[in-house]
Amino acid sequence: MKTLTNNSQMAYNLFCFIAIVFILYSLKPFIVPLLFAILFSIMMYPIAIYFERQWRFNRIASSLMVVFLLVIIFTGLFTFIGFQIKDVIGKSELYSEKLNTLNLEILQYTENNFGIDKKQLLSDKSLKIENLIKNNFSKISDFITESGGFISDIFLVPIYIFFFLLYRKFFVTFIHRAFPKKDNAYLNIILKKIYQTQQNYLSGLSVVMLIVALLNSFGLLLLGIENAIFYGFLGAFLLLIPYIGILVGSLLPAFIALITKDSVWYSVGVIVVFAFVQVIEGNFITPKITGAKISINAFVCILALVIFAMLWGVAGMVLALPVTATAKIIFDQIPSMKPYGFLMGEPDKDYLRSTAYNRLANWKKIRAQKMNRISH
Repeated sequence: MKTLTNNSQMAYNLFCFIAIVFILYSLKPFIVPLLFAILFSIMMYPIAIYFERQWRFNRIASSLMVVFLLVIIFTGLFTFIGFQIKDVIGKSELYSEKLNTLNLEILQYTENNFGIDKKQLLSDKSLKIENLIKNNFSKISDFITESGGFISDIFLVPIYIFFFLLYRKFFVTFIHRAFPKKDNAYLNIILKKIYQTQQNYLSGLSVVMLIVALLNSFGLLLLGIENAIFYGFLGAFLLLIPYIGILVGSLLPAFIALITKDSVWYSVGVIVVFAFVQVIEGNFITPKITGAKISINAFVCILALVIFAMLWGVAGMVLALPVTATAKIIFDQIPSMKPYGFLMGEPDKDYLRSTAYNRLANWKKIRAQKMNRISH
């Protein structure tokens, strides 16, 4: 009977998991902008409180002021990106000529070292640079289609942020009423942990991104890379995608260096700069600024990135860590879900030691206990 109950519970959990994944995938256009609005609301909440306490703004005025500030920040950001992209597009013919020259040099090297006829490669239409864009036109169309959804989110997210800040106490009361069997203090502890974790993570990440952007830009300026500040800030912005963001951010300036400089070592230098900054960021900058605020182990982080990328694409990769961190906090507070919270957390040093080391440590501990008994 107990086995049947356990099997029924496992089947129920599996059904719930499949249902949740289906809902998250199906409602992506609704859930993703809502989650981004929640994160921005948490990040900007201290500013709203500052307006209310220091400047005596009412709730509506403070919420509007926060939305106005966000609009100004993102308008300036998109304007900067637009001018940089316009500059890159203006040099597209020059880049194309240098890329064709580089292509011919590679084909000549291939013919000299591997005996492959250069004319045969040039006759292959699929290898011509002008056909690369044609062959990938469907991907470009998909990107434009997704951009349409992104543009609609630009108008929805500020509205969501305004109402989240305006109705914040109303939503908290709703949570208390939605779980009447739970003690209010217990629910407040969970909400406070979620808020503090997200607040520290988001504010710390903003500072880290600014520092990394300055370091990237300085390194690219030393190498003489065109649009160094733009690529430096782009690489820092991609820190929103853990682990792989900095790698993706280094590829574009490395490619630009390859086709604009007279030596391949400039491209190598770009990758070295980004790798060096990544090492400094991971080992010194982030631990000092954000600390271990999101205590999720690296394996779970990678799994979360893969799963959320499959569900929501690039937006899912950005949201993966905040959502996973929130899930861990909730799991840690629910007795039946604590094993999953434990699995998502950082393991202690004892779990990372080898079996032989553990046996030696246990042997020393037992031997010390025996010696204490003999001495007494």
